[in-house]
This record gives sequence, structure tokens and C-alpha cells, in this order.
Amino acid sequence: MAFLTSLFAGVSGLKNHQLMMDVIGNNIANVNTVGFKKGRATFTDMFSQTLQNASQPTAALGGTNPIQVGLGMSLGSIDMDASQGSFQSTGLTSDMAIQGSGFFIVNQGGKTLYTRDGNVDFDSSGKLANKDTGGVIQGRLADANGKILPSAPLSDIVIEKDLTSPPKATTTASFAGNLDANTLPNATTQTQQPVYDSLGVQHMLTITFTKGAAQNAWTWSAAVTGGTTASAGTITFNTDGTLNTFTGGNVAIAPTNGAAAMTVAINAGVPTAAPPGNNSGITQTAGSGTSTVNALTQDGWAAGTLSNVSVSSDGTITGSFSNNQTLTLGQIMLADFNNPAGLTRVGGNEFDVSGNSGAATITAAGTTSTIQTGVLEQSNVDLADEFTKMITAQRGFQASARVITVSDQFLDEVVGLKR
Repeated sequence: MAFLTSLFAGVSGLKNHQLMMDVIGNNIANVNTVGFKKGRATFTDMFSQTLQNASQPTAALGGTNPIQVGLGMSLGSIDMDASQGSFQSTGLTSDMAIQGSGFFIVNQGGKTLYTRDGNVDFDSSGKLANKDTGGVIQGRLADANGKILPSAPLSDIVIEKDLTSPPKATTTASFAGNLDANTLPNATTQTQQPVYDSLGVQHMLTITFTKGAAQNAWTWSAAVTGGTTASAGTITFNTDGTLNTFTGGNVAIAPTNGAAAMTVAINAGVPTAAPPGNNSGITQTAGSGTSTVNALTQDGWAAGTLSNVSVSSDGTITGSFSNNQTLTLGQIMLADFNNPAGLTRVGGNEFDVSGNSGAATITAAGTTSTIQTGVLEQSNVDLADEFTKMITAQRGFQASARVITVSDQFLDEVVGLKR
């Protein structure tokens, strides 16, 4: 009944080429699955029946090789190919993809899983979650000052929709421009700068410059809407028109709306003791015919509401507010593995650790990998390669079937010997 050896070998070929076809079919079915990593079936031969052992050579005779008959083949492994997939632009800023190694970490109903699927967005509760599975992206949240502590534990990325940026009272205001040197004594020019109190209420600060009787000398005074001020001073210029002195530069403001008293330091430029000097800030030259001093900057702002959230290449989440302020809100963290191909598929484009994947190493993007927004990573399945494998699987299955057919014909002949 030695014919049964080839029969069983053919059966093993049928069974395992069918498994190869199952892997190919799964790859092709997931050709458009976001972040999918294709599989590959490999085979090994089964143990062999030894009909005669090898013999060592002697002085008179040469050695002989072993005589063995293989008993078929078996499935060696089904490996995951963790190579990078191509990116597809989606136009949705919430979509993300990882360029390089690593996986997004998700909280899937209390269990930590891993995925390359960046089809995410903020849900109604503010959680950054996968739109397919509901898994919540993990990272580190920033404190109230926008600082992320490296020792902070991983947690759900949650950004409250009603997050606000608190107001900040103005402490400095800068001005620049030119006071015309031909201005007659007692003539004035004014400039205005919005400033903010501790409640975020805007007040209009008006600075009035008045030409003095002495050459290259002016006086200035301040007034504010919604409050009282106590400040005035002088401003003098060098012979080349650059700023020489600016006195009384701190404007004391007492808002009448219940906000705290505040002091605004006026920056009119860098005084220069003697020419030649620089021309930054306020100058005094002739030729324009008019005096024009403009408000440049001030460092206060009103309260603001969250208007936009963006993610940088290192996973840092930044909130933009209606008062033109930004604040770091958190950072998306990634997981790396010594052997990503050893991860266990659990469905939903998600993976779990296994005994051969190694433990997750939590890292921030920006070194071996970056996070790209507005794109999704596509499947790494190559259809041309899969169709080629499909042909080889079909031929292997077909040939194994022929082995079974011919072995059966041999058995028919054996049975026919009794006739």
C-alpha cells in the first residue's frame, strides 16, 4: 500500500494550496481597506519516511546517501507584511496617516489595541475616535499652561468643544511713526491702540503728542475709554531725528467695570544718546508735512472660544481660539514593536500584542516616523502580485489533484489483481 503515500501527499497539497488561496482572497478583498497589511502563506515539507539510512564510506566502498520518501507538505506560516502603504489625500484635516513605523494606540472598550487606520475625528463628547470602530486614540494631555509632561500616563485624547482661552490684561504697547519736525508749538497728533483689562474687556487707549516750545521736544499724555489714566511725559529727539529720551512710559489705567487696575508700558523705540542712531520706533523728521504715529502691537487679549484643532507631524495637538491665541492641548503617542509582523489581527483594522510581537514601546512621532494629516494610508496589497500568486496557487492545487487521481488509478490496478 505504498501508493497511499502519494495519495496523502496530494491531499496535503490540496489542503494547503487552498489555504494559500484563502490568504490571497483575503488580500484582494482588502485591497481598498484603510491601513490593511497583506498576508503571505509559506509552506514547508513534512517529515520523510526513511527507507534506508545513509552509510559512511569505508576503505573499500564509498558511502551511500539516505533513501527517503517525503510525506507531503504543510503550512509553514501566514506572515503579515507590515510595509508602508501609499497615501491618499482626502481633504479632511481630521484624517491621519503614519509615515514610517509605529501604530496608533486605541482604547477599544477598555482594551488597548493598535492600528494603522487614521480615519478619526472628534465625536460629540470631544473624544478623538476611529470612525469605523469607535476606538479612542491614546496620547498625553497638556496641563492648563499647554505643557505636556513626559511622565504623564496615556489617556483618551479628549478636547472639550466649549474649551476657552482666558483673557490676558495688556502690559505693553508699542508705537512707531514720525512726528513732523516742522510742526508748530502746541500742535497735536493722536494715535489709538486697543488694550484689554483682566476681564478681557477692550478699552481704547489714546496717546496725544503735543509739540513743545523747545526744539526737538514734545509732550505726550494718555486717555482711555471705560477707565481713568494717570500718565504723561516728554519725548525728545536727537539732531538726526532719532529718539533720544522718552519719559513717563508707564500708563496706569483704572477700569470702571470691576476689572483689576493695570499698568501698560509704552514702547516708543530705542533711545539713542547721540547720532548716528537707529530709526526704529518714533522719529522726528521733516518732509511728510504731517505727523503720523501708528500703534504696532500690544500683548493683551480678550477671552476666546475654540475655533480649530490641528495636529502637527510630531502628533502635537494645538487649539486655535477666536482671540487669535493658540494652546498646546495634547500629543498623540505611537507604539512600536520589535516584531510588528507578530501582532495578532483582531478585526476592525486593529491588532493585539502576541508572544512574538514584543511589548509595545511608546514613542512620540518625529524621529523614525511622522504623522501626516489630510491623508489616509491605503492597503499595501499589490494586485499584480496577488494575481500572480493566484496562478501559482491554482496550478499547485491542480497538480495535487492530479497526483490524487493517478494514485487512485494505481489503487484500482491493485484491486484488479484479484480478478
